[in-house]
Parts: sequence; structure tokens; C-alpha cells
Amino acid sequence: MRLAEYKRAIEQSNIVSKTDLDGVITFVNDEFCKISGYSKDELIGKNHNIIRHPDVPQEVFKKLWDTIKSKKTYISTVKNLAKDGTTFYVNTTVIPILDEDDNIDEFIAIRYDITRNVFLTKSLQQKEEELENLNSTLEDRVVQQTKELRELNATLEKRVQEEVEKNRDKDRVLFQQARLASMGEMIGNIAHQWRQPLSELGIILYKMKKIYKKHVTKSEIDFYESYDGAKKVIKKMSETIEDFRNFFNPHRPSEAFSIKSSLDDAMLVVQSTLQRHEIELKVKIQDNICIKGYMSEFSQVLINMINNSKDAFIQQKTDNRVINLEIRKFDDNYAIISFRDNAGGIDKDIIDKIFEPYFTTKHASIGTGLGLYMSRMIIQNSMHGTITVENVDSGVCFLIKVLVCKEKERCDG
Repeated sequence: MRLAEYKRAIEQSNIVSKTDLDGVITFVNDEFCKISGYSKDELIGKNHNIIRHPDVPQEVFKKLWDTIKSKKTYISTVKNLAKDGTTFYVNTTVIPILDEDDNIDEFIAIRYDITRNVFLTKSLQQKEEELENLNSTLEDRVVQQTKELRELNATLEKRVQEEVEKNRDKDRVLFQQARLASMGEMIGNIAHQWRQPLSELGIILYKMKKIYKKHVTKSEIDFYESYDGAKKVIKKMSETIEDFRNFFNPHRPSEAFSIKSSLDDAMLVVQSTLQRHEIELKVKIQDNICIKGYMSEFSQVLINMINNSKDAFIQQKTDNRVINLEIRKFDDNYAIISFRDNAGGIDKDIIDKIFEPYFTTKHASIGTGLGLYMSRMIIQNSMHGTITVENVDSGVCFLIKVLVCKEKERCDG
């Protein structure tokens, strides 16, 4: 009776199985079925290696059988494989059962589940390895982080300055856009105000011509020449006003024109100025260089250049005043306009600012600071070219570079 109680206690608290001398299962308890996932019917009559894990070396099982067949008890932790493919670990004690003649009758294996403990131990070992690796690389990472931090600090001021400059550039663009809008409105108002006086001036000149028409003398011939010149200047002024009214219109059509024709138009306006101030304009030009854009605007660029040199000659009180204007092709794709004077050049502290709007070194009665700014806008925006400036010898050189027309866009003059 007491032996039966011991047996029940062992079977309820442990994983129990029995095999014959060949390892064939003859008995399993419920705990064995629970941990292995097999039913009793699936286990009884099968070899005990049904739950053997393939990772366990063959030498382990050889040692097991050598031990129990020598009538000794085998104790070890064994890795097994359940029916569903999961792994479980058990502490195992295998005991050989002897008969009256001291021969082995069967084997009883008593196990208890330590799967959770094994996995916890492995997890702990993994954490310890990670910690060890962390500690081994900590110093290197601290050095690297310190280096990166120093580099960050070293470039921080530069990056802050770059961001500040970007914001300043944005502010400058917004400011210039606002100025351009105001400028467009201003030019429109000027055009409206100038048109009527110009018409009146034309009528007055016409009446003057009729008065002197009957009696022609040499002085009257000079008068007619002056009259014709004045009419041309008035016509040019009217065209320029109309052109600049459309300056901010993105849909205005461009035209093909020769640089020589544009220069001839500019000379109508500045010829008397050159003569009055004793300025010699030396022109070297290849004929029939054709470019695309707006002829009146390009003439205005040339006029601005000549007037700026004239003002510089007067300010510097220059003797032997000479302007060299060279117009040539470059590489069959570009036209180069070189404008060079001997008026003393531009102060190196301000030469980078001369194309900015409203920047001028002249008295308010002489200039507004818009001439070179508008010239750059015409060359860059209207003609997709470039305009640069540099001091050379005893003067300044402006270099304009624009695309020449394609063959099918050639102009007549």
C-alpha cells in the first residue's frame, strides 16, 4: 500500500518512462505525454529515440547506454525534441532495474522540466556577451563620438553663418522684387507723363520748320539738319519709353537685330554729348553680327555705358578722353562686346556693388543708381547673356557676352 503511494507521488511530480533492454518504450506517464506532445498510444512500443534531438552528439547516447548497461545510474541534462518541433530540456536520471538474479530487467527514467531555466540562462549569457562587447567597444565609441562632437562644434559657426547668409539672400531677392514692381509702375507713369510733352515738342519743331521753309540760306540748312536730328532723338525717346513700359511683360516677343544697327541708334542720342565733352569713341566692329532680344533695350545699354564713362571723365577731370568699343564674334556662338575707357577705373571696394539697384557714387542730380542695374537685367533676363566688369590699365572694361542668332533667325541689317 505505501509502495503504491510512493509510485503515485513520483508519477504525478515527475516525467516518468520505462523501456525494455532495447530501448523500446513500455510505459509513460501523463507528464511525459504533456511535455513531448505525443499520446501514450503514439509512444508505447516505439523506441525512446523518438524524442531525440538531432543536435545532440551520438557520443552522448553511447555514454548513456554504456553507463546503464553496466548497471549504473546515469544522470545528465538532456536536450529533447517534441512532436511539434519545439525543444525542451530535462534533468534526467536513468536507473537500471535488476531481477532476483541481478540481471537487468528494464530501465526507468525519471525527469523534470528545466526548459525555462535553460532559456533564461542562455538569455542571460547572451546579455552578458552583449555587455562585454559593449564594454570592449565603449572606449572606441566614446572617442568617435567626441571626435564627431568636436567637428560639429568646429563647423557650427560656419553653418550658422551660411544659414544667415541664405536668409539675407532671400531678403535681398524679396526687396529687389518689390523694387522691380515699384520700378515698373514708375516707368509706366513716366511714359504716360512724357508722351504728351514729346508730342507737343514735335509739333513745335514742325511749326519752326514751316516758318523757315520759304527762305533757304546756309544757316537755315544747318537749322534743317538740327531739326531732323531733334526729330530723330524725339522718336528714339518715344520708342525707348514704349519699350521700357513693356520691360516687365514676360510675354513680349523678342527680335533678331544687328549690333551695328543698335549702335547706330545709340549714337543718335549720344553723338552730341561725345562732341561736347571732347570724348573720342573708337569703334571696331565686325559687320552683320546678329543677336536676339530687344534692339531698343540693347541700345540703352550702350548709351548707359557711354554716359557712365562721360560722367567718370568729368569727375576725374581726365585729359585725352577715349572710349574703345570692340564688337566681335567668339567661337561662332557668341558675340563679345568690349567697352573700355581711360577714366581711372572703379574703387576696388565698391566694384562688386555697381550692378546693385540704387547704388551710385554720383550726386543725386546726376544719377539714380539704376543704369547699370537695368543694363544687367537687360543682358541677363532679356538676352540670356552675361555682363562683367574689371579695372584695366587706367580705366575700366565692361565685357558683355550674348548668343548670336541661328542661321534661320538672321536679321537683314
